[in-house]
Amino acid sequence: MKKVQRVMARASLRNVAGTLGVAAMLSSGLALNPVNARADSGSQVQLYGIVGTYVGSVKRSDTPQSTVLMGSGGLTTSFWGIRGKEDLGGGVSAIFALESFFQPQNGAQGRNATDPFFSRNAYVGFQGDFGQLTFGRQRNPTYTAESLINPFSSSTVFSPLVLQTFVTNYGGTIIGDTVWNNTAKYTTPDFKGFGATVIYGLGGVAGSPGVGNLGVHLNYQGHGLTAVLSGQRVRYTAAGPVGAQYAYLAGAAYDFKVVTLYGAWAMTSDVSTPTGSHTYEAGFSIPFTPADFLLAEWARTQRSGPTPATNGFRNTASLGYDHFLSKRTDIYAIYTYDKLSARPTGNTFAVGVRHTF
Repeated sequence: MKKVQRVMARASLRNVAGTLGVAAMLSSGLALNPVNARADSGSQVQLYGIVGTYVGSVKRSDTPQSTVLMGSGGLTTSFWGIRGKEDLGGGVSAIFALESFFQPQNGAQGRNATDPFFSRNAYVGFQGDFGQLTFGRQRNPTYTAESLINPFSSSTVFSPLVLQTFVTNYGGTIIGDTVWNNTAKYTTPDFKGFGATVIYGLGGVAGSPGVGNLGVHLNYQGHGLTAVLSGQRVRYTAAGPVGAQYAYLAGAAYDFKVVTLYGAWAMTSDVSTPTGSHTYEAGFSIPFTPADFLLAEWARTQRSGPTPATNGFRNTASLGYDHFLSKRTDIYAIYTYDKLSARPTGNTFAVGVRHTF
C-alpha cells in the first residue's frame, strides 16, 4: 500500500531526507558506532523531520481581540524522527519509528505541555508482502485521510477541515487526538492503488476490556484521483457511564494538472449525549509554476444537540500562496476567515517558512 502521509503541499515535493538541525546532532551520535547504525546490508536507520514556524495576527471568531504571535509549525507541525528497518529474510522486515513534535519558536518539546516525548509516533512491527503490522503510539488514520483531501494537508493551524474536526479551539467535532495510544495497526499491501487500514487501541481500563478505539479506513490513489473512506469509534470515560462517539469521513481529490479539486464530508454522532455534527469541505490548489501554488479551502460545520449551546454553525476559509525555494524549503502567506454563529468575524494573517530534512 502506498504510504498515505503527506508532508508537503504537493506529492512531487514530499518525503525528502537531509542531515540538518537535530538530524545532524543525532547523526553524530550514530557515527560513533556505525555498526549499530548499519549492522549489515539488510539493516538501516534514517533520520528525518520538518521544522517550520510562522508569524501572524491570529483571531478566531470566539476571541475578543487578535493576538500577534510566532507560532509552531504552520503548514506542517514541526517534528523530528528516527526510523529503522531490518531484513529478517523471507521478504519480511522488522521496522520501527520514533517521532517527536517540537516547538521551534521556544525550543519546547511536544505540541504542548501534556505531550509525551515521542508524541507523533512510537511503534515497532513487521513489514512484508502481507502488508504492515505495527504496535505502539500511532497516527490516527482518519487524520491522515483528511490530509489527503484538502489543499492545506495536515495543517492544524490553517486547514479549515482539520480545524473544525480535530482542533479543540475551533470546536473540533471528533473526540480524541490525531495520535492514538496503545494501538495495533494493520495496513494491507497496495493492490492497483487500493488499500485498507484497521487500527485498534486497547483501552487499558480494569474490568472494561472493550473500552478502546477502533478505526477502519479505505483509500485509493491512482490516475490523478485520491479517494478516502473512514469510520472510527472512540469510547471515553466521563462523569457518568462510558460514552462512545462514531465519526465518518468520505472525500476525494482529483488532479486535473492545471488545478487540483478537493471535497469532503464528515459526520459525528455521540450516542451517549446525544449530540452530532456534519462538516462539508471544498477546496482547490493551482500550480502557477512547479514552485508556486495558490491554495484555497472552505469548511462548514453544523452542530446539533439537545440544548441551544450545542447547536450552531461555523464557517472557516483559508487562502494561501506557497512558494518553494527548493525541494526542501518553502515560504508562504495565508489568510484565514472564521465565523461562528452569533459571534463576530475572526481574521488571521500569517507568513511562514518550512524546511524538510
